[in-house]
Amino acid sequence: MIRPLALTFALAATAAGAFDLQMPLDCTLGDTCFIQQYVDRDPSPGVTDFTCGPLAYDGHEGTDFALPSLAAMQTGVAVRAAAPGVVKGGRDGMPDIAVNTPGAPPLEGRDCGNGVLIEHDGGWQTQYCHMKQGSVAVRAGDVVAAGAVLGQVGLSGNTEFPHLHLTLRRDGRTIDPFDPDEVLTCGAPPAPALWATPLPYQPGGLIALGFATEVPAFDALKAGLASPATLPADAPALVLWAYAFGSRAGDALVLAITGPAGQIINESMALDRTQAQLFRAAGLRLPPAGWPAGSYSGTATLVRGNETIDTGTITLIVGN
Repeated sequence: MIRPLALTFALAATAAGAFDLQMPLDCTLGDTCFIQQYVDRDPSPGVTDFTCGPLAYDGHEGTDFALPSLAAMQTGVAVRAAAPGVVKGGRDGMPDIAVNTPGAPPLEGRDCGNGVLIEHDGGWQTQYCHMKQGSVAVRAGDVVAAGAVLGQVGLSGNTEFPHLHLTLRRDGRTIDPFDPDEVLTCGAPPAPALWATPLPYQPGGLIALGFATEVPAFDALKAGLASPATLPADAPALVLWAYAFGSRAGDALVLAITGPAGQIINESMALDRTQAQLFRAAGLRLPPAGWPAGSYSGTATLVRGNETIDTGTITLIVGN
């Protein structure tokens, strides 16, 4: 990701002695991972997260900690026990393949994919889903400490992007760790969260940003397309792309490129619908005299009303 996201607020830690959760994977929110979706708090067919925002989907019962790309997944990002407990069960062996990929094998009720279920004191349970094939490192009966490695983030089960789905339950009921009192109150501060270290709410933001010589395919961005450090002065086009999450209808994504002679593009693109992930690109074809040699910068800004949700900048050297 580009930089820490614009954060609306940080959530208070739980009271001393309450059931606390540790960060369940090795990443930094707003940098090397982001929360794509939260627990759906709307009992109707509508969707709302604990802030009354749209970062959920109908019936979603967990928190999705997403990685920015398949390349990031391949590096091996550890999934860790969020609290001490006893492993009650697990599964491994399902392939890492997006459920919408042509030819993907049937799930046959195994939507969680490769995963682990841990039982904790006081009737609490945590379930970890979509782990990498062959990575599950514990088995039923193992006693684990908070922070123990359970496996790695993967792409198994019912998912279209690499992430860890964490579900929290108490006495069989799904609990939202960001607002555990189960009372949704829009416009008011949430109840104290269950995270030992407060996790900020991310209302959307940039996943990645880069230059290219043509508009890239969305699949290439999801795979982890790298931005070149240099381009020749006769590159056929100069394109800036931005990959983002959590957009809402009415947002705008502003893409700007500045070269040695000043700004050469500044385009505000209206986003007309709420989307879990999206990308946009803007650019220019090669001018007759070629691209002036020197340093170029590209900036992407996600705007919601009068608020900047996230912004990022990347640089490029053209010519000698």
